[in-house]
Amino acid sequence: MRLSDFKVLTFDCYGTLIDWESGIFEALKPLTSRIEGLDRNDILEAHARHESFHQRQTPTKRYSELLATVYRRLAEEWGLAVDWAECLEYGRSVKNWPAFEDSAGALNYLKRHYKLVVLSNVDNESFSHSNRRLEVEFDAIYTAEDIGSYKPAERNFEYMITMLETHGLQPEDILHTAESMFHDHKPANAAGLASAWIYRRHDETGFGATMNPGDMPHYDFRFNSMADMVKAHQDESRDG
Repeated sequence: MRLSDFKVLTFDCYGTLIDWESGIFEALKPLTSRIEGLDRNDILEAHARHESFHQRQTPTKRYSELLATVYRRLAEEWGLAVDWAECLEYGRSVKNWPAFEDSAGALNYLKRHYKLVVLSNVDNESFSHSNRRLEVEFDAIYTAEDIGSYKPAERNFEYMITMLETHGLQPEDILHTAESMFHDHKPANAAGLASAWIYRRHDETGFGATMNPGDMPHYDFRFNSMADMVKAHQDESRDG
């Protein structure tokens, strides 16, 4: 299997292109600065638990509103008092989450060779801020707000595949490109899609802001960064 076998790269955004763990960690400081004994992974894993639970319980809630609820649940878990205005401010923090340094350059290179598509657990307004940081025009954007559910729900991938068929693209044309084993690779396996693991957490332990997927899903390519994926594509192109 070669990277050039595919016509479209479908991307998870947060954790793959946007450094959501740094964004989450920074935006939670109004809470975490008031407690002791939690390290970065403790904080990210607690966030993952509450976020995943509420995505299952309230699949049609806009992501910014869901994040506000996550903030309140974290405060309660940690025994801290917060008002709803503070929760809402956290829900709006996506606009401040930084892109990984290599994301914009890699996307602009890959745009010359593939259609680029986003399949993201976010609302449209929040993604618009991230899209500006990524400095590329995606060929299609499919959000949880559009679909009415959050990954890893298989219906999110069914939606994406159906929409791409209207562009003349078949499942075998798709390489799903993502960091999260839980949100992306596991349901991509179920949908029969090839996938590339962008292993941003290769120098970390655990799963951080994503849930443990249980049995590790299959993936077809592994890169530690988007820059590594670009290099692999360039090497493949030179080798013919």
